[in-house]
This record gives sequence, structure tokens and C-alpha cells, in this order.
Amino acid sequence: MSFFGATSGVNQPMFGSTTTSSMFSSNSSLNPLLTQQQHNPMKDLEVMSPPDDSISCLAFSPPSLPQNYLMSGSWDNQIRCWEISGNSQTNNWSTVPKAQQTHSGPVLDLAFSDDGTKVFSSSCDKTVKMWDLNSNQSIQVAQHDSPVKTVHFIKAQNYTCIMTGSWDKTLKLWDMRQPTPVQTVQLPERCYCADVYYPMAVVGTANKGIIVYNLENGLQQYKSLDSPLKYQHRCVSIFVDKEKPQPPPIGFALGSVEGRVAIQYVNPINPKDNFTFKCHRSNGTNNGFQDIFAVNDICFHPHHGTLATVGSDGRFSYWDKDARTKLKTSEQLEQPITKGCFSSRGELFAYAVSYDWSKGHEYYNPQKKNYIFLHPCYEDLRPRTKPK
Repeated sequence: MSFFGATSGVNQPMFGSTTTSSMFSSNSSLNPLLTQQQHNPMKDLEVMSPPDDSISCLAFSPPSLPQNYLMSGSWDNQIRCWEISGNSQTNNWSTVPKAQQTHSGPVLDLAFSDDGTKVFSSSCDKTVKMWDLNSNQSIQVAQHDSPVKTVHFIKAQNYTCIMTGSWDKTLKLWDMRQPTPVQTVQLPERCYCADVYYPMAVVGTANKGIIVYNLENGLQQYKSLDSPLKYQHRCVSIFVDKEKPQPPPIGFALGSVEGRVAIQYVNPINPKDNFTFKCHRSNGTNNGFQDIFAVNDICFHPHHGTLATVGSDGRFSYWDKDARTKLKTSEQLEQPITKGCFSSRGELFAYAVSYDWSKGHEYYNPQKKNYIFLHPCYEDLRPRTKPK
């Protein structure tokens, strides 16, 4: 049965909760206001029935769907789906758990098809699955020899496929109708992060490798770049030229474990167009040392072209790369922010709060709950007026 347009309670399984909307409530029997201030200092909308383990990926449905769906993948092996209802005029939003699917290992990445009817998930179980949202059925469509770190949907002029990147040091294209890949590319190292914005793909590997591909005729390597960052990168996001119609991809932002982001143009007009900036660091010093945190995710606003970063410091920040300025920084949460994403219409920013293991096993607290919050963001992300 399709869950598109269905009312809550029709589609099973739900996530073990009968509540259909989230206002800023707390299950604590102590002081609800105090508890909220600790785990939700921004007073954002809390997504109902969050994952039971660290959240590794988030994805909003594409603009081809009239509804807003939010997907998450996590280390409890689950893919969860919520319908997000409301409007940006009143900022009155609600979240309804709709359905879920499972892998036999932690889920590492998610991608929607262009029409929003299918969701692809990659996992530590070395497989990629396709979840058909109309039938609510899931089938395996790809396989690697090691955990599959990334999955992206590609809609080209002459083909449709998914691209998968794995710790087995390969990048593969699959047409989903046959058990073998249509193309396999050997990477110099394990795939750590990737992004796709047709006709460009950017892949970041272990040992700070960066490879840019042209996708017009499959995976064609365009150039290999030296990382502008000193330390290992862990996230990458492509940006486009907003000044042009049907904006083409022209570069990417790269985040590292060392609280720094690089803005990199693939073909810079001026070498000074490429730059790096510090982020997710403590304001003061501790005995002369500054606390530095990993940049866990980067995402670009679909309309404004500004960007958000999230980090191990438990904060998210908004940036205008063209004005080279920070637009906003959130209050600090009590756990790291592991992922972020914008809704396709740009009115909401979703961010996941869970332990990212950046401080090792000894700092893991199983008593701390995982959260996904929704933050109204459209006005905050407006770019600064450029000086004439």
C-alpha cells in the first residue's frame, strides 16, 4: 500500500509511537523546561520517534513531491520516514512517523530518486537497497566487498543510475535492473565522502584524495586535486553558479576533522577564489589551547546558495561564501550534530543530534537520547548584499 497521501496510522510499521505531532514536549518527570533547554536550546521542532542509535544521514524529499518527507539512516540499522506538515508563514510544523525499512548493518547514506518515489540506502552490510515508497517494498540493487559509504541518484540525458562509493576502494554505477555494475572505477583509497550535482561528481578518499568526475557519459575522471586542507576531510558538498539559468555546478566545499572548511572552484577564474576558513572551534582558550572540533556535514541552501556546517561541538552555523562571512551560529547542544539538510523549498533546516565518536568510546553515554530537530531557516540564509 502506498503511504503517499495516507493518514497517520494507515501505514505500518510506525516507530513504536502513537503520537502524530511534536510540540516542544519532554518525557522527563522532573523539570520539562530545564530539560528542554539542555537538549533543545534553540527551541526547535523535535521530530517524533527518533532513531535509537547515532544518526549517520538525513535526506529531504525532492521538489517533485508536493509533500515534505524526511528520511534518516542510523547505526541501529534502520531507515525511517516522517511526513513534515505545516507552512513557513506561521512556522507551525508537525512531524508524523510514516514507515521504516531495515538493513542488516548500520545505514551510512541515503538518496532520493528525482521523482521522490524511491529511496536508496547504503550500509555497512555491504549492500545498497531501493525502497519503493508506493509499494512500501525494499529490494537490494547493489553490492560491494566492504561497507558502502555513499549512494547518489544520477539522472543524465541518456541514462539513469545510482553511484555508490565504498571502503573497498571502488566507485560503481548501477542501472538497478541487473546484479552487476555498468561501470566500476578503482579509487586510490577508501571512499570517505562524495556528492553529485549533474554533470559533476566529487569524491573524497582516505589520505586526503579528491577526484572530480564528469557524468555526461558515465564516470569520466575530470581532474584529481590535492586537498587544500592539512587534515583528513570527512564531508563534501557541491555548489552551483546561481547567476546563471539552470545553475551549473562550479565547485565544492570540503570539511575536515580539524574545524576548517575549504571553498574550492573546479576551474577558478582567479586563484584567490579558492579559500579556507575556520569553524567549529571554541571562542576562548583552555590553558592557551583552543578546542577544535570536526566538521561533520556541509549543505547548501537550495535557493540562496549560502551554506550550513554542523560539527562535533554541538553547533550549526550558516555562512555566505561569496561575502566570506558568518550569518548565524546556533546555541550549543549537549551532543555533537552529526548531519544536516535543507528541505527542497529551503524553508526548513533539519539537523541530527547524536554522539559521533569523535572523543572515543570513553565519552559515549548510552543514557543520552538521539534527536532530530527542524529549524525554520529561509530568512537566516539570505545572502549578504554584495558591496558595489
